[in-house]
Amino acid sequence: MALLEVRDLSVSFATLDGVVRAVDGVSYELERGRTLGLVGESGSGKSVSALTIIGLTRSPNATIGGQIVLDGRDLVSRSDAELRRIRGKRIAMIFQDPLSSLHPYFRIGVQIVEAIRTHEDVSKRAARLRAIEALEAVGIPRPGRRIDSYPHELSGGMRQRAMLAMALALRPDVLIADEPTTALDVTVQAQVLELIRSLRDEHGIAVLLITHDLGVIAQAADEVAVMYAGRIVEHAPRDTIFESPEHPYTWGLLDSIPHLDAPRGERLRAIQGQPPSLIRASEGCKFFPRCPYQPAPADEIEPELAETTPGHRVRCHLPVEERRRIWRERHGSTLLER
Repeated sequence: MALLEVRDLSVSFATLDGVVRAVDGVSYELERGRTLGLVGESGSGKSVSALTIIGLTRSPNATIGGQIVLDGRDLVSRSDAELRRIRGKRIAMIFQDPLSSLHPYFRIGVQIVEAIRTHEDVSKRAARLRAIEALEAVGIPRPGRRIDSYPHELSGGMRQRAMLAMALALRPDVLIADEPTTALDVTVQAQVLELIRSLRDEHGIAVLLITHDLGVIAQAADEVAVMYAGRIVEHAPRDTIFESPEHPYTWGLLDSIPHLDAPRGERLRAIQGQPPSLIRASEGCKFFPRCPYQPAPADEIEPELAETTPGHRVRCHLPVEERRRIWRERHGSTLLER
């Protein structure tokens, strides 16, 4: 049974230019001890859907529909006060820029202690000991000293570990990681991903990993949901996404990954065009203007997310066999093998 279920979630914002449909009918599930990778270009709705889970998109100009069910209870219908009790305690979130997420005027330990005492009735001393344990758990050396460091005194990788410590100090059920490795070099990125994976396995946490980098997805995710223009266009186990993807947008993302065995001087293949406006989006296929196959008229109703094989769902007008033929012709070997 899923720990967290997002059912037909829609999020729109009223602006001077019109209504922005940032998320449009998104559904996915998170299970304990597993990682769902949410991938797509900037503006595809990944972060908005995640922020809505913890109530950070609530505002007078926002309209939220659908359900977000945690342990059988809908979060969308809960009050702001109820969500504040859940945010951090049951569902924790780490962001891509820890320097802007951590307050520059307060020491790391003060911020972790505050998070603990906000949700639990413990003394400052007990909370500080918990904070030191959390810093040690995420691999920060000499945590008893580092707890009194300011954010600017830590490296980027250390700051991200401190954010992880703050998120995990309250032992949440769900961890949302929004581009957690974007500003890190590849060595530190691998360390942070391995840390998230080991903490997930040790504590049975459900992880929602948001990224535009399919290389990160290959290392860390169990399942992948590909988002485009506010909707999920393909959802499948990780290996299926890399071995036999069926949506042209997923093909474009995969072609953008550099490979060591690529011929010298070969350029990466970019997806032509720009993502559509979410203000005046058509009712037809959102990817149609950028699709090199253009399988359907632009004004045709967009297809539903349909299952082609068990656990593999795709939203595309191209017939299934045509999609598979195109992929076989484009790639003689799977990307995981490469």
